[in-house]
Amino acid sequence: MKSLEAINRKIALKITSAVGTMWCAYVFMAIALISLPNALKTHDTIVIVSWVAQTFLQLVLLSIIMVGQDVQSSRTQEIINETHFASLSEFELAKEARAIAQQELRELKEISREVHQVLRDIEGRIK
Repeated sequence: MKSLEAINRKIALKITSAVGTMWCAYVFMAIALISLPNALKTHDTIVIVSWVAQTFLQLVLLSIIMVGQDVQSSRTQEIINETHFASLSEFELAKEARAIAQQELRELKEISREVHQVLRDIEGRIK
């Protein structure tokens, strides 16, 4: 059963990839335009509107919408990647800042010990 699902997914992916191109939109437009002269010959508004809505728009816009969604998806993925990279960079900067702060804290503790030692030495000389 899983192999059938895998085959169906591969077929669906190939069809979606093919239909979601501007070339497919051009082919669909050519196919739709074949029936345009007959629709116009009827001089019937309903037939002409039906041709535009049901034949041309549905057929051609299907591919164009898919292309647009792919473009939007690609841009969204770019933004996600840029945000991820920026976040990683900020994280590295934060790690560096923390390491510097820890080193400064160690140095301050050492200076504090030295100052306390000097104060003890001075106090010992005064007594």
